[in-house]
Amino acid sequence: MDVLVQASPPNSPKSHLYSPSALKTKKNIETIQEQQNPHQDFSSSESPVINMNNDSISVQVDQKSRTNKRYIFLLVVNYLFLFVGSLSSSLLSKFYFNHQGSSRWVSTWVQSAGFPILLFPIYLPFYVFKCTDRRPFSLFTPKLLILSILIGLMLGLNNLLFSWGNSYLPVSTSSLLLSSQLVFNLILSVIIVKQKITFQNFNCVILLTLSSVLLGLGSSHDRSQGLTRVKYFIGFLSTIGAGLLFALYLPVMEKIYKKIYCYEMVIEMQLVMEIAATALATMGMASAGGFSEMKRESQVKFDRGARVYWVTVFANVVTWQLCFMGTAGMVFLTSSLTGGICMTALLAMNVLGGVLVYGDEFGGVKAVSTVLCGWGFCSYVYGMYLKMKEEKEMENKNQGMEMAHNAVAPNHIV
Repeated sequence: MDVLVQASPPNSPKSHLYSPSALKTKKNIETIQEQQNPHQDFSSSESPVINMNNDSISVQVDQKSRTNKRYIFLLVVNYLFLFVGSLSSSLLSKFYFNHQGSSRWVSTWVQSAGFPILLFPIYLPFYVFKCTDRRPFSLFTPKLLILSILIGLMLGLNNLLFSWGNSYLPVSTSSLLLSSQLVFNLILSVIIVKQKITFQNFNCVILLTLSSVLLGLGSSHDRSQGLTRVKYFIGFLSTIGAGLLFALYLPVMEKIYKKIYCYEMVIEMQLVMEIAATALATMGMASAGGFSEMKRESQVKFDRGARVYWVTVFANVVTWQLCFMGTAGMVFLTSSLTGGICMTALLAMNVLGGVLVYGDEFGGVKAVSTVLCGWGFCSYVYGMYLKMKEEKEMENKNQGMEMAHNAVAPNHIV
């Protein structure tokens, strides 16, 4: 079992504490680590982080470890967030544009403006439910704050490019271009986080990319009327830029998450990033008259009335937040490549959602695209299952060796 040793208040009922006298030397700390997991190599790059104060230290389970009891629960919850958020935001965005919504700044702003929702999972567990000893932002260093702000600004730029591309290009073309981010993601993951290329992930990338290409080619008749060559060129470059930025965002976040051992810090980082992205979008809206444009659009342009307009905007804010939170959780718990694969696989689900909700045409090309998407995604999930099964067998073997070790080990630190 992977552990994290961090500062905790004395006499805490939720953490196993060691007295200061037991921590006088580095050797004693290493002995504590060895007792928690006698077979883990603590000299590796992913060894537990030790944070101490004058009172005591506490040992917490590394929530990224696949042997952690909370791992599967967090994985399922975050994928549900990603699934619901991606599908719902796609359908709501189409509803917005189908009923004469046209503001690029509104489309940019709603992607990050839901950050206040994250305050609830950050502060309620400590201040209301009293179910954790970890104070919010207690391990949030200045370096982590600066990184979160910079990445948030990059995310805000990505949102803007996505909105520009989405406003000029038909959905099919936009989806086709965005699918290229998976290939970029694989390349950048190999460079930045040393991602190993296996048959499962390479096969999945190829199948999902082919699926998205077929999806775009099969929907070429969806081209908007009045789309000039200049607008098409702007939309093309904007969408490619959005795909590249997001492909860079995922492995960069994975590299940062390697130094983080609890899901709570992921939410805290996400809050700071979304605030930075929202600040960028708000400044853009203010300079371009975006807020007055929202009011005028709701009263004049939107053909379903102001009430439906604001409900659509609010629902978009919530669903985009679910989408980004699910993406961050998937990267934290698995890898940047897995997060990219899950998002690309959901492109086919968005197509099915359009068929079911809006009655879009579902021809043979789209059917083949959906099958390829399901094939590629299932092959990757099966590869993950085999890897988790292997790790479980290794854990059982280590537990047996640990029991034998504890039978002869001293019961206290000398």
